[in-house]
Parts: sequence; structure tokens; C-alpha cells
Amino acid sequence: MRLIGLDPGLRNTGWGIIEAEGNRLAHVASGIVQSDQDKPLAERLCQLFDGITAVIVEWQPREAAIEETFVNKNPTSTLKLGQARGAVLMAPAKLGLPVREYGANHVKKSVVGVGHAEKRQVEMMVRRLLPGSTATADAADALAIAICHAHHRGTSGRWAGGAVMAGVEGGDLGAVRGGRVGAGRGKSGVRGSKAAWEQALLARAADGKGGR
Repeated sequence: MRLIGLDPGLRNTGWGIIEAEGNRLAHVASGIVQSDQDKPLAERLCQLFDGITAVIVEWQPREAAIEETFVNKNPTSTLKLGQARGAVLMAPAKLGLPVREYGANHVKKSVVGVGHAEKRQVEMMVRRLLPGSTATADAADALAIAICHAHHRGTSGRWAGGAVMAGVEGGDLGAVRGGRVGAGRGKSGVRGSKAAWEQALLARAADGKGGR
């Protein structure tokens, strides 16, 4: 399954495309779409929309994932980011791709294991999970969003197929056993957890089992 991750920004919008086959992830392409700062806002939004549309048409991903907007201290910057995000969000939707949204902390936790990881840490893990990728900054963030979506899809698929058993034991999660996450039965009588499976996917990818 070919997936595209999008990291929206008015000046630079990062994009990253990966192939996800089960637990295997591979880098396909990545880059940045830029808008001209000298143009009016409406024209800059068109540049972002047209640029992402061209990327999707060229690489033909089947699903898209985008980072959710965060609210910063500057309301003007937040508004501009929201407008840029709208233009970027519309590009895959207009072409009929399903689009999922993920918070920045969720993406970082999925890829690095820490919700407040620095950009440098995200770049390092993206390169480790996607051998051959040299993406930095916005493009690396976009690839991280695609990786997060791939892990989420894998988790959801296994959850729906019954491969993950629900439950907790004293808050401690067990080890991966043959692709399953297990914890010893506690008083609740249930095993494993969906969140644990996401962490298991990350661990398996990080030690080389999830990448090529």
C-alpha cells in the first residue's frame, strides 16, 4: 500500500511517500512544495494545492495522512497555518484519497517513542526506519506522518482480524510473541492492548524487522 504523509505549512509543505507491506516500510520519495512569499495569500494557497496535487498524480498513493493544526501564541500565524492546511488537505480529498489526521505528539510518539521529541530525533528515526531516505526538516516530518499512519493501519487491521487481544495487567505490558502482544492474565482476565501493539510495531521496525 502506497501512502503519502503531509506536513502543512504556508511557506514550506513537506510531503513523503512510503510503501507499507505488512510490517515492512520502504521509502519511495519525499520533498517540499513551496509557495512564493511575494504573492498574495490566495495565490500562495493555490500553489500549495497545485503542488501537492501534482505530487499525488505523479506517485499515485492510495491513502493520505496529514498533521493536525496546533495552536501557537501568535493567532495570525495560527490562522495562516490553518489556511495552508486547508489547501493541502483538499488536494488528496479532491482526488478521492481517504485522509487521516494525526496530532504532532501522536506522530512523534509513534515514530520516536516520545511525544515531545525534537526534530533531530524524528529525522534520525525516519532514516533508521526508511533506509535510503535522506529527508530533513519538513520532508522528514511528512515521512514520519506516513509512518505513523502505516503503523496505525497495521494495528487497526490486526485488531479487526482478532490478532490483538485486549487487556492490561497492572499497567505492565508483556513481550511480543509471534506477532502478538501478550501480558499475563490479571484479575480482569484479559490480555494485551491495542496501544501495546503500536509500540510493538515500532520496536520491531526499529530493530530492523520492520524495514528493508
